[in-house]
Amino acid sequence: MTKKRRATVNRTGISRVGGLEPHQAWIGFACLRCGAITTIPIGMSLLDPSAAFDGQSWKCSHCGFIHSKQSDLPFNNWDVPLRKHTHLATQRFWIGFFRIYTEDREAYWKQCTSCGKVLPFGAFSGHVKWGPLERQMECRACKGAINAVLNVLRTPEQHHESSVRRRVAELLLKGKNERLDVKALFKRFGGRCFKTGKPLKIEERQSWAIDHILPSRFLYPLTVQNAALLSKEANDKKRDQWPRDFYNNKELMELAKITGADLTLLSSKTPIPNPSIDVNACVKRYLQVRQRSNLAKRVAELCALLTGLGLVAKLSPENKKLLGLK
Repeated sequence: MTKKRRATVNRTGISRVGGLEPHQAWIGFACLRCGAITTIPIGMSLLDPSAAFDGQSWKCSHCGFIHSKQSDLPFNNWDVPLRKHTHLATQRFWIGFFRIYTEDREAYWKQCTSCGKVLPFGAFSGHVKWGPLERQMECRACKGAINAVLNVLRTPEQHHESSVRRRVAELLLKGKNERLDVKALFKRFGGRCFKTGKPLKIEERQSWAIDHILPSRFLYPLTVQNAALLSKEANDKKRDQWPRDFYNNKELMELAKITGADLTLLSSKTPIPNPSIDVNACVKRYLQVRQRSNLAKRVAELCALLTGLGLVAKLSPENKKLLGLK
């Protein structure tokens, strides 16, 4: 019988707001007339820019201005004829307007099921196959509060599971981490946190961190090409997130320019485990255990990690047979 990992009752004291749809996407836009931000739920699918231009009509919740290709523009610095919705200049403006707010995922918004606030896409951590935006239900602020409670409540089995992941990852990466020149790292990033632009001092070690751009969780070693300078606060938010879930498109391109990293890999929508890992060497290292160690347990741990990361196909036939994998 499988042992339950955690009771299903809410033990955090932080309940979810009722009646919310956690998978729903929202549009957030600045009104062209008054400048106020309005958010509008759009359902379970993201909008196509061309379809948005043709069919969307967004009303400002503050001044009531309708944002639509049928509306004249409220710009006093334009000549009156140019502002008419029938004019080519205005039509092209509306095409660009709807593209800005629908073409890129980062322009969308989502509602936190804990605090109920509708926040920009970037306020939520990644969650694969979780709604149109693939983000978690709670915003990062609420998630931090929830984790502060749950980490204390985690079972010994869960703590063990996390330590196993780290231990196997270290074995997979054995001998591949580089010793970084910190002064060179600071020079490459101009002595500033890459995410926030905050100035950092090399002698104040507690204030900065070196980010694995491609996380060690997905078996990437720390190298010059895979290291970014972040403030301690920004690095705490990044944690094990895939780069595309933390950095925006402009930042990803800049990271590739600064470090020489593969932009195609950095911008991948889904995490890709390190394709250069010697999985068979890991099997040998991990199963070299002391005489009284629980070998069956180690085999199970290794199988779970390799299966979870989709690395079974990289095993030799001998090691697949050894681990009982097909």
